[in-house]
Amino acid sequence: MPRKSSITSIADEQAAPGGAAAVDRALSVLSAFEKGDISLSVTELAERTRLYKSTVLRLLASLAHGGLLRKTPEGLWALGPEISRLASLYTASFSLEDVVLPVMKDLVAKTGESVALHVKQGDQRLCLFRVDSPQLLRDHVQAGDVLPLDRGAGGRVLMAFSGTKGRLYDKIRKDGYILSISDRVPGLVGVSAPIWKGNGELVGALTLTVPESRFKDSFVKDLRNASVSLTNQLL
Repeated sequence: MPRKSSITSIADEQAAPGGAAAVDRALSVLSAFEKGDISLSVTELAERTRLYKSTVLRLLASLAHGGLLRKTPEGLWALGPEISRLASLYTASFSLEDVVLPVMKDLVAKTGESVALHVKQGDQRLCLFRVDSPQLLRDHVQAGDVLPLDRGAGGRVLMAFSGTKGRLYDKIRKDGYILSISDRVPGLVGVSAPIWKGNGELVGALTLTVPESRFKDSFVKDLRNASVSLTNQLL
């Protein structure tokens, strides 16, 4: 009969009264990730949770299946896309939503096109808020979606104002916005500008997207005015 470990796991120490032990253990694996962690090995996860490696491996399989964790090409474990989706929903419950969404809705009402707020998420970008165009022909992105950082107007703005070097990013910093065509999706125009907090911190990129056939030059001014309005409200 195998000898029971004398070390109490984190999950057992912090078990929810009347809860499920397997869920407590899975949550302890997620909580093992700390600020600055990009990925962790099975050994590191076992050490931090004080669980057997065999137990950690079973939990990892379930967490990966649900998109909460993902296995890297190096065989390590990192947070998965479902974490980003849940984080966006959580963030949306705070006051930023009360400031951003009215401006976004006004911009959609004025232009008839879709508007989103993107934030930097590691080497990708997260669509934090989104207001759809009422028109059927539009790009179909939802709040919580993770998109490339190096393609699309919103991603370019986030890279530019995060210090990325290069002629394109120098121009975005100089102009204060970008107008891109077919950068992420063929035939899609994107106009994007940064949103700032009063302390100079980059909040995200306000982005208007429109099929090229419906683009109007006035959209650039409309988007830039909206970005200035949001920045002023966040001072």
